[in-house]
Amino acid sequence: MPNSTARSERLKREWAFRRTIRGNLTAWAELALAANGQTPAAHHRLLLDALTDVADGRTDRLMVLMPPGSAKSTYASVLFPPWFLSRHPGAEIIAASHTSDLAEHFGQRGRDLVREHGKRLGLRLAPDARAAGRWEVLGLAAKANQRGRYLAAGVRGPIIGRRADLALIDDPVKSQAEAESLTIRDATWNWYRTDLLSRLKPGGRVVLIMTRWHEDDLGGRLLAQQPGEWRCLRLPALAEPDDPLDRAEGDALWPDWEDRAALERKRTSLGARSFAALFQQDPRPPQGNMFTPARITLLGAAPDISSGRLVRAWDLAATPKRADNNPDWTVGLKLLRDEAGRFMVLDIVRLRGSPHEVELLVQATARADGDVFQCFPKDPGQAPGFQEAQFARLLAGYRFGFSPERGAKTARAAPVAAQIEAGNLSAIRADWNAALLEELRGFPDGGHDDQVDALSRAFAWLVMEKVAAPARMVANRWMDR
Repeated sequence: MPNSTARSERLKREWAFRRTIRGNLTAWAELALAANGQTPAAHHRLLLDALTDVADGRTDRLMVLMPPGSAKSTYASVLFPPWFLSRHPGAEIIAASHTSDLAEHFGQRGRDLVREHGKRLGLRLAPDARAAGRWEVLGLAAKANQRGRYLAAGVRGPIIGRRADLALIDDPVKSQAEAESLTIRDATWNWYRTDLLSRLKPGGRVVLIMTRWHEDDLGGRLLAQQPGEWRCLRLPALAEPDDPLDRAEGDALWPDWEDRAALERKRTSLGARSFAALFQQDPRPPQGNMFTPARITLLGAAPDISSGRLVRAWDLAATPKRADNNPDWTVGLKLLRDEAGRFMVLDIVRLRGSPHEVELLVQATARADGDVFQCFPKDPGQAPGFQEAQFARLLAGYRFGFSPERGAKTARAAPVAAQIEAGNLSAIRADWNAALLEELRGFPDGGHDDQVDALSRAFAWLVMEKVAAPARMVANRWMDR
């Protein structure tokens, strides 16, 4: 009898423990990490609370921004998926990282936890699906007919054919070179919007775990394009005012791992800008450029434009092919000046194409714009009247004209740069924002200046009568014919 009583008590304690870890993510983390002698630190517990809100449906978009070495992936990408499947039998998870190898590494660790502690979670690995990057779990007892699925994939890689109740994106940026590439940033953004989001089931949840690299990385673009949709857990390596953990300013995030002195040495080694991005989660544009894009306000909807002045200014690609395989763009930028003298970019169209494709774009844009004036750069190399005749045929029925321009590009851009610095220019939130802001950051040393030229041209048209008046006369003369 004594042995039977002791066994009964052990079983009661075991079942109580199982109920605890299935209902408490922190308790599960403590169990899973105990063999390695690890326990969650204060910032880990804050992260675990946020992930619990995701599992319980209180948060459907969570962004976790922490420095390298903070163990954010251990908690969000390794420990969380098995526990989520325990709480949601039959759920499907897609976990993506900058490479499929990294995603599969996280998947293997999660799978091994199920193999080791599955009974306590109420799970067991399906015998026919146990690969590191593609495994399935079956429920125990009453949940035995429910099958949960886990798929690891590379960011920008294929995920067609699978659905997700939970999407985890961990470290979507591989390197500084990728972070600086607008092409890769655009590809990552398009993958997120078209590939990943289309895989979400109704009510699906997204968790983004990353270290910031660039103002326009995936996290930055989501915060700019979807303000208010994301719960953002940002924990810098060195505490700032109003710290979420109530640290004193300058205190280290995880002093047992890396103390303040070690972090200050890294700041000296990396430089202020890289340290601000990687360790403080506060990426900043290079200093000393002409424009300050951070001063441009992005608006959710277009204003009433009936009382303002509008122009669509064009910059036509002069070099459709270049040796560096990075050709110029043809750009059409629509700018509004309202009655209060404020400026707003309403739309940008861009194309790399043949002369015929450019003509089709100009015509289609003029049709969409209706009565908006189309302003083109005056080509000094053409005979008088030839350019006007060419565009009169191209844009018959629409208002258009030409802006004769002199001086360096930087001189022409200076007036609109001053307006941006004063906070007097805004833009409609749209897909073209990232490319515009990127070009403004890099000007005048960046690879392209087509949008800057179009913006400068549109601004000059709206504010400088010495430019606007002759161009209007050209348009009227050719429209009269």
